[in-house]
Order: sequence, then C-alpha cells, then structure tokens
Amino acid sequence: MGLEFAVEQLFATGWSALDTRGCGRLSDGRAYPETQRVEREFADAGLTISIRHIQLFDCYRAEWRDSTGSPAGSVVGHTQAEAAVYALSQMRRAMVAVGV
Repeated sequence: MGLEFAVEQLFATGWSALDTRGCGRLSDGRAYPETQRVEREFADAGLTISIRHIQLFDCYRAEWRDSTGSPAGSVVGHTQAEAAVYALSQMRRAMVAVGV
C-alpha cells in the first residue's frame, strides 16, 4: 500500500492539513497526521486506537474500538505511520457512512 496511498485515501475523505501541528510531510510536501495526532482525532470521535507491531509478518496493525470497547475497525500497514493514517481514513469513511 504505502504511506503515499494512505495519505491519498485520507485526503479523499476531506481531511485537510490547515493546522499542521503534529504532522509529518511526504517527499512531495503534503502534510499527514503523525501517530499522536491520529490518536487525538480518534479520541475526538469517541474511539480508541491501538497500533502494534506484528513481528511474524513485519507489519503494523491498527485497531480501533468504540466507547463500549467493541471492535469498530482495523487495518494493517508496512509502517506505524502508514497504519495510523490509513486507519484514520477508514474511520472517517465509516463516520460518513453512518451519518456522523
């Protein structure tokens, strides 16, 4: 997938980098939220996210839960940043789908 793809997916949800605090930059200059900012955005939506390294497959799994602790979604990525950004894009898509 790649971080660039994850960032493209995030921008496709309408996310913008008007406030670049807590953001990294791709080589082309586009800003993307770093892991701590992603965690804050999930918290603002009433969700918790955890990102862990899966050593067996050398990847990162991002999993988020709702306020009751029930699983709400998960994604995998090659890097922690990729998994975090892609998770945020998928969470934002899900929120739009349910009308939040």
